[in-house]
Amino acid sequence: MTQAKQRFLSFEEYLSYDDGTDNLYELFNGELIEVPPESGENVQIANRLFLQFALLLGTDRVRGHGLELEVRGEPKNRYPDLTIIREEHIQLLRRRNTIRLGMAPPLLVMEVVSPGELQRDRDYIAKRNQYQDRSIPEYWIIDPQQQTLLVLELAGTSYREVGTLQGSDRIGSPQLGELNFTPAQLFVAAQ
Repeated sequence: MTQAKQRFLSFEEYLSYDDGTDNLYELFNGELIEVPPESGENVQIANRLFLQFALLLGTDRVRGHGLELEVRGEPKNRYPDLTIIREEHIQLLRRRNTIRLGMAPPLLVMEVVSPGELQRDRDYIAKRNQYQDRSIPEYWIIDPQQQTLLVLELAGTSYREVGTLQGSDRIGSPQLGELNFTPAQLFVAAQ
């Protein structure tokens, strides 16, 4: 006997769904697509970033892969690898770790590119377009294969490239200023 897939007519309907697991889903054309687990390498890089930002801002404003971000287009939600939230988000996210369209956007989202052309296109094109549309002031694309960190800043309604950093380049954030770490420190175990 086959079972019909659950379909959701709205994002609100999806938000009330609970399958009793800890699985993360993207809502794509009304259907749930399970988000696969991250690679160990990507988790290590995200953890290094988390530590750096937690030392700078405290742990309450730094959110890992479990933060859900409602976006326009398909899918209707994303799970950035790391997000720097605004002070006002701390209370708003107490019940559910979801930043809705009606809320102010986070300050900075970061994606660590997974291997494969599909994943590259997702981070460099699809997510970039959705985050830009969501008016997120800053977007970082961390690419372990290229050993680079691309910093994008929202200028009007589109992202402009601040720079592609590598090696011992000092990382500067348009939102947070100069930071005390380098791309080489992020990719140390990836070599």
